[in-house]
Amino acid sequence: MENLDKLARISKAFGNPFAQTQWDKPLTIKELLDEFKEEKEVSLAGRLISKREHGKSGFAHIQDHTAKIQLYAQKNNLGDNYGLYKELDLGDIIGIKGKLFVTRTGESTVLVSEIKLLSKALRPLPEKWHGLKDVEIRYRRRYLDLISNPSVKDVFIKRSQIVSSVRDFFQKLKFIEVETPMLHQIAGGAAGRPFKTHHNATDSDVYLRIAPELYLKRLLVGGLEKNFEINRSFRNEGVSTRHNPEFTMLEAYCAYENFEYMMKLCEDLFTTLVGELYGTLIIEYQGTKIDFTPPWQRISFADLFEKEFGIKACDSQDIVLSKISKKLNLASGLSRTQILNITEELIEKNFPSDKPAFITDFFTWTSPLAKQKKDNPDLVERFELFIAGLEVANAYSELNDPIEQKKRFSKQLEVEEELPKKIDNDFLLSLEHGMPPATGLGIGIDRMVMILLNQPSIRDVILFPLLKPLPDEQGTDDDNKDKTLNQSTKS
Repeated sequence: MENLDKLARISKAFGNPFAQTQWDKPLTIKELLDEFKEEKEVSLAGRLISKREHGKSGFAHIQDHTAKIQLYAQKNNLGDNYGLYKELDLGDIIGIKGKLFVTRTGESTVLVSEIKLLSKALRPLPEKWHGLKDVEIRYRRRYLDLISNPSVKDVFIKRSQIVSSVRDFFQKLKFIEVETPMLHQIAGGAAGRPFKTHHNATDSDVYLRIAPELYLKRLLVGGLEKNFEINRSFRNEGVSTRHNPEFTMLEAYCAYENFEYMMKLCEDLFTTLVGELYGTLIIEYQGTKIDFTPPWQRISFADLFEKEFGIKACDSQDIVLSKISKKLNLASGLSRTQILNITEELIEKNFPSDKPAFITDFFTWTSPLAKQKKDNPDLVERFELFIAGLEVANAYSELNDPIEQKKRFSKQLEVEEELPKKIDNDFLLSLEHGMPPATGLGIGIDRMVMILLNQPSIRDVILFPLLKPLPDEQGTDDDNKDKTLNQSTKS
């Protein structure tokens, strides 16, 4: 760590720089600038991000989470405290009091009459504030990313606003927000490899949830006819620009409606969000303009796969996988993720990407929790929403027949290698008490935010994405990492 000698010097001359517990900060810097009035006495605090001295005076800038403002410090005003100003380093957290004025160049400035070091930065900001460029380090040290790149901070502020708008949207429709367990005794509700741990008190294995679906449908049985949850879910799978093992999902359930209702709700939700953010329904995502004006495209999954692979809806799962594997020259079986990737490629190949698309007519065997179509039991009442080539949402008319559901679960366990070989009998028991006809919707919040804020990777919308651990280093671990950081951020 740097600055230890300076820390000792400051502590001796001005007191412990970590002792302060409070500083009067009635307004944010943005609020202060919006209400700017010359000669007004102010008290504010923030991080020192620039500093230059001119003999017995100096200019500096501090910033908080809203904006930055210039400071003007004079020895005549500060007296012995000007010595503290001279000792300050970029990154220090300071509190100041003073009077507002405008410089000859027209910049809003605080003439400092009092200064207090609230927290001493013992390490320098990346490359003396030139900005943090190395992507790997940006994700690992998000706190530096937020300090160095204001646009990154703006993304996460807007993400928070989007989630709040989603919550408001469902509450206005009289959906009740609920919380369901994150630790499951039986992993279910979706396809995916779960994280497994052990609960000592009950001496039982438990799983981090891969989806909240089966608990939310239990609530339909219990009479909560319109419910939703904005939740954290987990899949013990790979990472990519589209996947993170820990992610945020919205799931919503509505009794006495079907998947067509959820299609309309999706259109209404996204048009509301896009309109609030941009005041238009046409936005750009990674170079492609997307028009969210309803109605959106509808594309048949069954027709796509019949055209591409010669597959019929009545074909068995084994036949379907065999035909796909043969055409694509795949040596092993196909996972759900691979089928999803193939679907994305077929959509991109056959349909324009300038409008959201509902993919419908999924094979029954791909959808163990969905209700079959009345006119074709080989297909289910289901859709997946694709925007700009990304799968963003999944919905269906919910299967509420406990006998059929048990058959589907048993079949799923035969072919789904990633799930533990257990059936959720308590969920089946709940269905035996009667679940009303209903529809459910799941939306990947992270992917939604990616599209709405034009971000290329899911890591750009998750504050602390999971990364491969750095190899252990001996002795000077932190110092070596800092050398790498400073070398990687040169502009």
